[in-house]
Amino acid sequence: MQLYRLEFTKKFHLALHALIPAGGRGARLGEAQPKQYLRLAGRPMLWHAVRCLAVAPVETVFVVLAPDDEGFAREDWSAYAGRLEPLYCGGETRRDSVYNGLVAAMAAVDADDWVLVHDAARPCLPGADLQRLIAEVRDDPVGGLLAQPVPETVKRAAEGEPPRAAGSEDRSRLWLAQTPQMFRAGMLAEALRLARGAVTDEASAIEQMGLAPRLVAGSRQNLKVTYPEDIAIAEALLARATHL
Repeated sequence: MQLYRLEFTKKFHLALHALIPAGGRGARLGEAQPKQYLRLAGRPMLWHAVRCLAVAPVETVFVVLAPDDEGFAREDWSAYAGRLEPLYCGGETRRDSVYNGLVAAMAAVDADDWVLVHDAARPCLPGADLQRLIAEVRDDPVGGLLAQPVPETVKRAAEGEPPRAAGSEDRSRLWLAQTPQMFRAGMLAEALRLARGAVTDEASAIEQMGLAPRLVAGSRQNLKVTYPEDIAIAEALLARATHL
């Protein structure tokens, strides 16, 4: 794959694709099955995450699965026929899965095309949040992500057990990163290839290149299903969205 050059032309266009890394197991949720196939409102969580993105102007939703994944083929994806492409190239980490997916998708994706990377565990992404992200980032030279300003007081824990507060952090410039995160395919692939240390989201890799992704205000509805109590919240949000 040709390396992406940062001196790209500012003649922007909007060819937009999406990529969902879905090769993990979600151990914190305590379920025997992979978290992405947990049923919510009668459908696997991954199905709802795809639904959030399979809207115009997204051309293709690539789903990056573990090489031995057997769950995807058991589900009914007919609602997204022609828009959904499974890629069985997931890696050990999120960074590996997203990078492998980008490389595998390059036959259909141009280096200057935009890619929305979204969590399989965020099944309740509001359409308004997605449209705001696309509108605010589509002409940005770097890219950006949905995020929320931290609303609560943030405590720094002292070393040792039990945990004890050692001080409070200034939250005025702290944001909680969400997904989708929207970057040019070539730039993101290059950033992930060169990334050092723990890279827990795509923006972290872009930041290591000395670039500053744009922060776009998201909402609390776009929760990440991580703990058992999140399941009921997600179910309620999906039921509410169905009846709007």
